Amino acid sequence: MDYINAAILGVIEGITEFLPISSTGHLIIAEQWLGHRSDMFNIVIQAGAILAVTIIYWRRLLDLVLGWRDPVNRDYAAKLIVAFLITAILGLIVKKLGFELPETATPIAWALIIGGIWMIFAEWAAARRPPHKEITWLVAILVGIAQIVAGVFPGTSRSGATIFVAMLAGTGNRAAATEFAFLVGIPTMYAASGYELLKTFRDGGAAGEDWTALGIAFVVSTVVAFIAVKWLLAYIRSNRFTLFAIYRIILGVLLLGMAATGLIA
Repeated sequence: MDYINAAILGVIEGITEFLPISSTGHLIIAEQWLGHRSDMFNIVIQAGAILAVTIIYWRRLLDLVLGWRDPVNRDYAAKLIVAFLITAILGLIVKKLGFELPETATPIAWALIIGGIWMIFAEWAAARRPPHKEITWLVAILVGIAQIVAGVFPGTSRSGATIFVAMLAGTGNRAAATEFAFLVGIPTMYAASGYELLKTFRDGGAAGEDWTALGIAFVVSTVVAFIAVKWLLAYIRSNRFTLFAIYRIILGVLLLGMAATGLIA
């Protein structure tokens, strides 16, 4: 059963990490039924999702590195770096302040509902502007801040917060906003996972881990995330994010009801 539960959590992580519906929120809720997982486990399944999106964008990443002499590539890469550095600095500050994720459903439910309403508003506002593909410095700065806001409030969704901040700040094109949000997420999530992994090994948290379960969860998360992101990138070419907003609101209301009746904590 533990291997099945590991695979289920890998599926949840793979689907929700890059869709704008909050992976952390879904995992916190899922663990109430499937059992709490170690920090190492959560790092490993997140690493699988990051690997998947890295594979999808490997040509774009290679082009940015090898084509640094191109002013357009250099400008885009500089904005990615600035967004990442803002997230990294603010992230360290949050860590020093001792922030802990909530373990109950109510704050996650409200974040899902508020985030869903925010997504509908952002889509409406972006549709009233020309569909610019340009990533401005303002977009880069706000995306960096949005990643931390999403980390502090589980249920917000890192991908959702960054995509819609980019759209509201001037990048009206859904595909362009999504690409920048995902590319910023790659170094951000690698750095966060690496930091947590080193901390876990240093504190002896890796002892007693079930490495078979970790391996299963990692592979499942990678494969599912690859499929989910590929589907999302095709979906947003001709569709809005409204479907995800509605899902968030419905799920948030259901969680509030379940928490009120004692079905979940």
